[in-house]
Amino acid sequence: MPNDPSAQTSSRVVQPDAGQSFWQPVPANGHVEVKVVGGAANGMAEFDCGLQEVAPGCYVREHAHDRNEELIFVHEGEGEAVVDGETHPMRPGTTFYLAKDSRHLFRNTGDTPMRFFWTLLPGGLSPFFEAIGRARTAGDAAPAPFPRPDDIAAIEQNTVFGKAK
Repeated sequence: MPNDPSAQTSSRVVQPDAGQSFWQPVPANGHVEVKVVGGAANGMAEFDCGLQEVAPGCYVREHAHDRNEELIFVHEGEGEAVVDGETHPMRPGTTFYLAKDSRHLFRNTGDTPMRFFWTLLPGGLSPFFEAIGRARTAGDAAPAPFPRPDDIAAIEQNTVFGKAK
């Protein structure tokens, strides 16, 4: 629990398929698994991290974080990333460091899901995923593609996204 005083200096172990998980809307489809949410209330550094799976032929739209740095580690599938206008392959073992205000998108160009581990410093990405997604339980069949919420601009403004450029 985030505000449990007994957990303030505790380490965390999160097993596969544990933690909050959310189906993601188009254009990414796939899902996100939030693994650890840090913060002062937890006695931890300010960060959050998790896994994102992008369905074949889908993508994470171009965006930037104006107050956050991000690390991405690709561990399954293949695709491409466009970072500040430059295209880079995404394949298992590729690591990206994305500076504040770095514009980036991730595209699955393969025939299987592309999965990557993300860390955002300071945190704040997990509330965005929850706000735009639908609750997911491991093993459930993927829902039909669904649109982003009508109030997406307000959700982005209240989370960790930089202004559109």
